[in-house]
Formats: sequence, C-alpha cells, structure tokens
Amino acid sequence: MRKVVLITGASSGIGLALCKRLLVEDGELHLCLACRNMSKAEAVRTTLLASHPTAEVTTVQMDVSNLQSVFCASKELKQRFQRLDYVYLNAGIMPNPQLNIKALFSGLFSRKVIHMFSTAEGLLTQDNKITADGLQEVFETNVFGHFMLVRELEPLLCHSDNPSQLIWTSSRNARKSNFSLEDFQHSKGQEPYSSSKYATDLLNVALNRNFNQRGLYSSVVCPGTVLTNMTYGILPPFMWKLLMPVIWLLRFFTHAFTLKPYNGAEALVWLFHQKPESLNPLTKYLSATTGFGSNYVMREKLDIDEDTAEKFYQNLLELEKHVRVTIQKTDNRS
Repeated sequence: MRKVVLITGASSGIGLALCKRLLVEDGELHLCLACRNMSKAEAVRTTLLASHPTAEVTTVQMDVSNLQSVFCASKELKQRFQRLDYVYLNAGIMPNPQLNIKALFSGLFSRKVIHMFSTAEGLLTQDNKITADGLQEVFETNVFGHFMLVRELEPLLCHSDNPSQLIWTSSRNARKSNFSLEDFQHSKGQEPYSSSKYATDLLNVALNRNFNQRGLYSSVVCPGTVLTNMTYGILPPFMWKLLMPVIWLLRFFTHAFTLKPYNGAEALVWLFHQKPESLNPLTKYLSATTGFGSNYVMREKLDIDEDTAEKFYQNLLELEKHVRVTIQKTDNRS
C-alpha cells in the first residue's frame, strides 16, 4: 500500500525540495501538494510525475491563512483518503521583513556574529495585519491554520495500530523571549515570525502529550538558513553580494547555513525514515551543512516548559471554539 504524504506550501522553497527528495527516497509514494496557488501546484505536479512516473501526485487548494479554505480542503481530503501517514506542516510567511542595519553592523564586529547570522536574533522585525478571520496573519498562517488542519484531519491521523507523523517547519529563530501566553498571537510585538515559531514548538510538545496514545506523533524541524524568495527579500541584491563571502566563510564555523532548499530539507527527509515512537518530543531536529557541503542532522533540546505548552494548547482550543461559532454565525446570516 502506498504511503500518503501531505505537504503544505509544496510549490516552492523547502516544500518543493522536500517533494523532490521524498520521491527519490520512495518512488511509490502518494504525494498530495497543498498549495494556495493551484496553477503553480499543477506545474509542480507535472514536473514531479515526469521524473517519477510510478508515483502518485495530487493537489488540493489550501490557504492556511483562511480557515474556510482549510475546512474545504480538509473535507476534500477526508473524501479522498482513509489515512495520512505523514503531514508536513511547512507553509509559512515572514511578511515584509525589515533589517535592523545598526544591529547588523554592530554584530559583524562582535563575538556574537556567528550566533547572529545563524539565528537572525535581533536582526529582523516584520509587519503584521489582521486576516479575514480576525486573527493576526503570521499567527494564523504559521500556527493556527495548521492547528485547525490537524484538528479537522484527526480521523485520518489517529490510528494506534499504525502511527502517523506530523512534521512542522520551525526555526532556530524561535525565541521564548518573543512569545507570551497573554499575547500568543503577538499583536503587540515586532517579531511575529519568531513568536509563531516558538508557538509551533509549544504546540508540538502539547500534541505529543495529548495524542501519542492515539497513534499520532509530532516533531519540529529547522531547515537552517536557506536562501529562498522569503529571505532574498530581506536585503537589497547588492547587500547579498557583499555578505555572501562572509556567509560562505561562516559555514566552516557554524553548520546552520544550509543555503539551498535541497540542503534545508535534510532533517525533514531524515524524519521520514524514523519510527515516531523512538523520537524525543522535546527535541528539535536541525538540518546542517558542513563548510564543504555535506548534509547531516543535528539535535537541539527545546527551550520549552511542558505546563506552558499545555496552557497554550488549551488557549488554542478555546480560540477554536470562538472562531467556529463566529464562522457559523456568518454562514447563517449569508
């Protein structure tokens, strides 16, 4: 029987590289690409099938920043499949990232230069806005839309006799200092991306605590510093040209600079081969690349308090109730 893999954000960047690499690992997969832009998704599907004709590749329209889209896609998936073996929760945004130039240049001449480049800590702020669902956009896209997807797909995921895996794309930029239970949507701060990735780590721990006995396991991954459309927008082109020699040099001192989406997918592919029961729920799995370009996987203990993780999970359940009531009222009026 074919393994079924669902990947959000599959049409570019890490998601696209992951699709290609998984089909090299197992050419008999059923790969389902969950994407906002269906023309891109269909183009990727055609390319993947051309190189892996024995695979089964399908698409589903899904925008995780829109709950109605998540509900429609989930309904369609439940009609198509009896189970999902792997769900890669990869879609995400960092809207209009703005670089703190002063922090960049002061960091270049400090002992923290490697840490600064590998985590972007203190370097980036982002804009945020309210979605049609009344939620903070970064929070809904990176966390809550995926949470609702998991909730909707529970019948396809919870089989104690044959475990399913959730694999979240998190970040080294997930900082406890940028997250607050009192403002878990990060409506008052300037680093919603970091907050959302820390929230992802918290949710990962809570999901394992609440669902392992039902056959659902969760893991978080950091792909490293990858140059994609998201990161290229942070700096003007001339700045990238100036910094690239520095970045290539730093690869010999820190292995976070995976740079290419293919390299960044290393930990996500590695988890595809692991028995979920053997994984540590308090560990983040990091894609890493040596200075000479060899890929491997590192482990990092999550900076997580399990009680905080459970409180955050309960907050999400309360928010779920609220948005479902709101959506129901809207549907009734229309």
